[in-house]
Amino acid sequence: MKSLFRITASALIVASALSASAQSNVQKTAAEAAEAIVNAPKTNSAAPKKNYWTNSVDLSIGFNQTSLSNWAAGGYNTATLSTGIDGKANYKKDLMSWNNRIQLNYGFLHSSDKKGILQKSNDRIYFESKWAYQTKKDSKWDYAASFDFRSQFTDTPKKYIQDAESGKWSPDGIKSGFLSPAYTNLALGLEWKPTSWFDLNMAPLTGGFTIVRNALLRKNYGMELACEADDPGYLEAVAAKDDALIGSFYRKAKFQFGAQIKTDMKFVINSNLKYETQLVLFTDYLDHPFEWTRVNWDNKISFKFARNFNIAFNTWLIYDPIVMIADEDGSNARQRIQLKEFISFSFAYTFRPREKK
Repeated sequence: MKSLFRITASALIVASALSASAQSNVQKTAAEAAEAIVNAPKTNSAAPKKNYWTNSVDLSIGFNQTSLSNWAAGGYNTATLSTGIDGKANYKKDLMSWNNRIQLNYGFLHSSDKKGILQKSNDRIYFESKWAYQTKKDSKWDYAASFDFRSQFTDTPKKYIQDAESGKWSPDGIKSGFLSPAYTNLALGLEWKPTSWFDLNMAPLTGGFTIVRNALLRKNYGMELACEADDPGYLEAVAAKDDALIGSFYRKAKFQFGAQIKTDMKFVINSNLKYETQLVLFTDYLDHPFEWTRVNWDNKISFKFARNFNIAFNTWLIYDPIVMIADEDGSNARQRIQLKEFISFSFAYTFRPREKK
């Protein structure tokens, strides 16, 4: 009996010792694991990739309507619709920048005095792209290369005539159209940006084309004859007063190479009132250098009186010495200043991509 008791006691002592040893090992292992976790090298989560682009699209649509009934002063019922898109895509990284902007405008009106037709009130395509590289960090000067394109979407008639029998109105003649004319320019030079609201681009190396797709308009837009002045076919077309045939003897495009100065200014008077202006001067080294200067001057004043409603006043001034503009009857074609103004009341909305958090 005593032997059994001794064996049992010995077994309990051994089991207790083993249990204590196992518990000690478990605690030691847990401590070592905790220390390994604490001392493990910290891994930072990958930082979000920096976005060097800033993009936006401004959409606007405006509608005006006039309705008269027994109005003694007279007038006509009219409805006007105007639309616009102003898209920007700008890239900036270190010393390099690349800015792109496209402006599209189109509008038309319907008037009760000319039933059955829509008369165009606004039509514009303008794209510009500019690459710049700072001469050095914190410098106000950039090396710059820019490209721009101007044209319109649809044809503009000279006038509208009314059929004596049916009373219907129809367009007569043509003043301009898509790619008639169109202007392209590639300019290389320097840009000075002393402030965020003003920049001056000086490009002594500027080349571009004036394009006139429609043969009827080539002579008026300064295109050159593709044949000799005494060419029998040309003389026959002139004698027949066939404008389309006469135009076919003129080139479709004219290359110009010269110097360009472009200045852009943007004033933010307050959160609601803004003014933008761009002036472009170009002189052709190949044709009356520094005597004939092409001028494009665009202005826009916009006032936001509610969250998504604007009143805008736009003006466009053009002087192109190679463009001959005639009177309404087609006579007295000469160089003239072209001026257009447009007042719009519109709903406007700006789309901008959400920033990644």
